[in-house]
Amino acid sequence: MNTHFEEQGYQGSPPPKKPPMSPKKIRSITVGVIVAIILLVIGSSSFYTVEERERAAILTFGKYTNEVGSGLHFKWPSPIQEVIIVQAELTQYITIGYKETSSGIQVVEEEAMMITGDENIVSADAVVTWKIGDIKNYLTNIENPEQFLRNSSVAAIRAVIGSQKLDYVITDGKTVVQDMVRAQLIELQEKYNTGIQVIDLKFQDIEPPDGQVAEAFRAVTNAREEKNTKVNNALKYENERIPVARGEAQALIEKAEAEKASRILNAQGDVAKFNAIYAEYVNNKDITESRLVLETLEKIYPGAKIIITDPNGDTVNYLPLNDLLNRSSSSSSTKSSSSTNGQ
Repeated sequence: MNTHFEEQGYQGSPPPKKPPMSPKKIRSITVGVIVAIILLVIGSSSFYTVEERERAAILTFGKYTNEVGSGLHFKWPSPIQEVIIVQAELTQYITIGYKETSSGIQVVEEEAMMITGDENIVSADAVVTWKIGDIKNYLTNIENPEQFLRNSSVAAIRAVIGSQKLDYVITDGKTVVQDMVRAQLIELQEKYNTGIQVIDLKFQDIEPPDGQVAEAFRAVTNAREEKNTKVNNALKYENERIPVARGEAQALIEKAEAEKASRILNAQGDVAKFNAIYAEYVNNKDITESRLVLETLEKIYPGAKIIITDPNGDTVNYLPLNDLLNRSSSSSSTKSSSSTNGQ
């Protein structure tokens, strides 16, 4: 025996054997390991993180119970509770009538082609901007909310364009049709409680299919735009000229009013002057009459040429006054020029 232990590298007596574990201790260790595994599983599946601009819906036994915002949260492990995280704060969009690919824009004819109220074919494409407004309705009422939004958008566009004439849809009525489609699309989301909030709907283009028809309508559109431009220019000229004309009219009115007031004042002054003279005339008729005659003569005589003749006699007096006056003026001018030359 000693030789055997020496060969194995042992010196002295062999080591004592460990006593076997009791079944109770084995059960305790097993239970501890199981509990640790359960806690690890619970810990790894019960804590979750919700990012910014996201919200999480909590389903307890498959039924919606509540929702939470961003941050670190706890839930009971599946199948007790489940978490569905959605981009509730993110504004999204879908395209109607076309799709964007790596190679460019591709037309989706089954969405774009539709018939107008006057039985013409038109191609319409639009962009719908939306976000999740109600998480509960978004997750529970509609199986595929985004597909429902696409289908309802196409339905709203077809319904509105189908009630309008092609000429109106592709020209003046484009904005009106767009507003009508947006209102109808919002009404559909509210009617079916989809939880989708439609922010906006804008048409990218509404036009007839390619070909001669499209060229003809494009010419009509250009003519309408040219007409609108000319109308706007005329309105601009009108808006510029009317204030000027009104100002000129007001100036004429004010000038006439001033002239009216001046004449009234002058007339009132003449009346007052006449009344004053008449009052003096009533009191002293002879003196006033003589004064008026003298004042009149003072105004007349400085520029008058007076010739006195004797009207007595039996013969008719012939006196060529005009010839005499002309001769007198001629002789005066001759003397004047002679005196000037002499000097």
